[in-house]
Amino acid sequence: MKNLKLIFGYIGIGILLMSCSATNNLTMGATEPAIVHIPNDIQRIGIINRSLPSEGNKQLDKIDQILSAEGLNLDKKGAEAAITALSDELIRSGRFEEILILDNETEIRKGLDVFPASLSWDAIEEICEANGVDAIFSLAFYDTDTQVSYKPSMMQLPNSLGIKVAVPAHEVTLNTFIKNGWRIYNPQTREIVDEFMYTDHLVSTGKGINPIKAIEAVARRNETVEEFSKNIGYAYGSRISPYKHRISRDYFVRGTDNFVVAKRRAQTGDWQGAAQLWEKELDNRKAKIAGRACYNMAIINEINGDLNAAMDWASKSYADYDNKDALRYLNILKYRLSQNEVLEQQASR
Repeated sequence: MKNLKLIFGYIGIGILLMSCSATNNLTMGATEPAIVHIPNDIQRIGIINRSLPSEGNKQLDKIDQILSAEGLNLDKKGAEAAITALSDELIRSGRFEEILILDNETEIRKGLDVFPASLSWDAIEEICEANGVDAIFSLAFYDTDTQVSYKPSMMQLPNSLGIKVAVPAHEVTLNTFIKNGWRIYNPQTREIVDEFMYTDHLVSTGKGINPIKAIEAVARRNETVEEFSKNIGYAYGSRISPYKHRISRDYFVRGTDNFVVAKRRAQTGDWQGAAQLWEKELDNRKAKIAGRACYNMAIINEINGDLNAAMDWASKSYADYDNKDALRYLNILKYRLSQNEVLEQQASR
């Protein structure tokens, strides 16, 4: 009984603290620069697949398929799905004049489950010249590794009267790990622009009245691997494009009646109306209130896209009124401004 009272006491304190919070949270949209920067003079892209086994590595690949219970050509189909999806994403971006999948570069294949050594720049330049492309996107490796587990189970089946009854069954689980790595070669600067590895896994489970039926129940595993691989290709292609996301900010809602009313205006989307009330508190004789008003003015300027003005208000809130939250916010604004500068540079290339 005593413990129950303590629990209710803690809950009550938590509710009280939340209801008395001095701040509210808001989210706003922001655009971040592309993770990978591709110069504007690169307009024709060649995509190569190094993940297929070369002649010398084919026996190793066959052994690996047997040991890991991989389906026939699972790695090949998964790699091709990833490359096709990458090509589609690069086309969708509208960033390049032409995207070519180079299927004839068989001598560069490795078929390993780790990053192979990077191609020589002489080899890269030869591929680019032969195919009329400016840069190379390479699927450096692609590998699936499947672990199989088996156990007896039960399943419901209708009997001769149509009534479902429990019967002994066999349950098979396939845990498939997918690993792949990518590189981007820029022969103009002889620079590997990006090197990135993805890992993922999927679990397929099936039941049947015998082991063969159980395996049939997980037959869609290969199709699922291909879908995963497409998503990986799309994701890698998106690394060259700016991306939008939501960012979170806190703003002050307590201190005077104006803050309380401004909170309600903000909750209805009337941020300019809220800012009019915050402005009235900028000259408040209490430093704490004036500091909060300055902080909130930084918020409204960020909402309006004026990061320099937002930084000025955040700086004033900290420097003049010792608002510690404003110093943290100022550093966030500085970082966002630097990211916007990178975004502008990418757009102007």
